[in-house]
Amino acid sequence: MTVVTLRDELDVYNAPDLRKLIVDLISQGRVFLVLDMARVDGMDSTGTGVLVGALKRVRAYDGGISLVVPHERIHKIFRITGLTKVFPIFDSVDRAVEFLGREQGLHG
Repeated sequence: MTVVTLRDELDVYNAPDLRKLIVDLISQGRVFLVLDMARVDGMDSTGTGVLVGALKRVRAYDGGISLVVPHERIHKIFRITGLTKVFPIFDSVDRAVEFLGREQGLHG
């Protein structure tokens, strides 16, 4: 399992960097990812698109993604877009890792 800490904005300007990182991790066989968004200040549709694309990519390898979104400002974006039904979202890295560990056990 791999924990990735995201910072600043997840938007049209830096979302491509996250997409590349995720593709690189998957190519290394890392398909269970915890994305820690505690330090993310904002997110646009490009950012959410990269997250959805990442989920599709890891699921193709029976992997999974859990998100750490402790701040209401960012969590609200997931609720408004309906992505709370798609992503398991937690308020701490420990809980996200624990959840994904169980998922990994089911697929590993």
